[in-house]
Amino acid sequence: MNILYIDHYAGSLTMGMEFRPYYFTREWVKLGHKVSIIAGDYSHLRKKNPNVERDFQHEKVDRVDYYWIKTGKYKGNGIKRALTMVRFVTKIWMRAKWVAETFKPDVIICSSTYPIDTFAGQHIKKYCNNGILVHEIHDMWPSTLTEIGGMSEKNPFVLLMQAGGNSAYRYSDAIVSVLPYTEKYMRKHGLKGKFVYINNGIVLDDWKRKEGLPSEHEQVLQGLKGHGKFIVGYFGGHALSNNLSVLLDVAEDLKENNRICFVLVGDGIEKPILQEISLKKELKNVIFLPPVSKYAIPELTRYFDCSYISASNSPLYRFGIAMNKIFDSMMAAKPLVFAVNAPNNFAEMYQCGISAEAGNVDSIKNAIERLENMSEAERTKMGQNGHKAVLENYEYGGMAKRFLAAMQN
Repeated sequence: MNILYIDHYAGSLTMGMEFRPYYFTREWVKLGHKVSIIAGDYSHLRKKNPNVERDFQHEKVDRVDYYWIKTGKYKGNGIKRALTMVRFVTKIWMRAKWVAETFKPDVIICSSTYPIDTFAGQHIKKYCNNGILVHEIHDMWPSTLTEIGGMSEKNPFVLLMQAGGNSAYRYSDAIVSVLPYTEKYMRKHGLKGKFVYINNGIVLDDWKRKEGLPSEHEQVLQGLKGHGKFIVGYFGGHALSNNLSVLLDVAEDLKENNRICFVLVGDGIEKPILQEISLKKELKNVIFLPPVSKYAIPELTRYFDCSYISASNSPLYRFGIAMNKIFDSMMAAKPLVFAVNAPNNFAEMYQCGISAEAGNVDSIKNAIERLENMSEAERTKMGQNGHKAVLENYEYGGMAKRFLAAMQN
């Protein structure tokens, strides 16, 4: 099959997040399919963005064809970011016939986190013979904007995203959702096609190709282990939705526990704010480190005694969660402190950690203390449970075949 994957923020292992489009397309190429990705030249999620001089500039990344659209740069979640979304979708929409004739897609996948990319996908489909349109759901827009971002439901941008979502549900041949509990909502908003749940996961080859840590990380983590510290580790984005300010409150409450320390690895809009809070509270048990590459995650998590997973206490998570760090932590065989109020509670589903109430300092503190007080054998058993669950259910090779079956059927 010829597969066209439209994802504004698509990345790769060298560029950084987001990884899902890269992982799926790489697996499909291995299976003999022709895959092309159309992506924007700039994404806040990537650590390295491509140098793009013209629209549809081509680049080969691990046997996958990337075609870049010039969208412009932005900071934060303001009007500039919104304009890059409109620019990305509009440029593809205007070249829809050329795209259809050039790529000759059997399947068009619209997967840009935000839903208005469906308009471009629908337009391309008009010029394809028997083309299949698939819409991939990462986050629930515009619920993300209203329930996390606090935007009004009458905001023009929110209304545009709602219109995009409704159109995607109505006119797509299939919906592939990263979130498990979205089908009922989508049916209510017009979904008539097939619904398939395919979460995020891990790639075995990436875990075999282990990369060392930067010297700064190595020195800090070895020092902590040398002093017998129990490391509560977090890696990933430092955004409002990650609710890391609560973890600083937990760290403040555990100041007197000389064994427990908190290591936060990553970057994001909230990081400078969190660092300032930590400084004001004189939290000597909290350490911030820069992000590391995807290949270095196995080495990073080797130092952790448990992995912290958190999100805001929001009704948005009634649809479920699919954070990459969950699967990486489980693959690393580290017990989870799972502070997310979501129905797909991985710690409980697979007995691989301890749950805590999102945003509840006492609940999170108790979960961490329970893990610290466990024997090494008990924590190891939890970690092994998670590792086994990932290999059986969340490995990209198997998930790519399920995705492919959904398209072929």
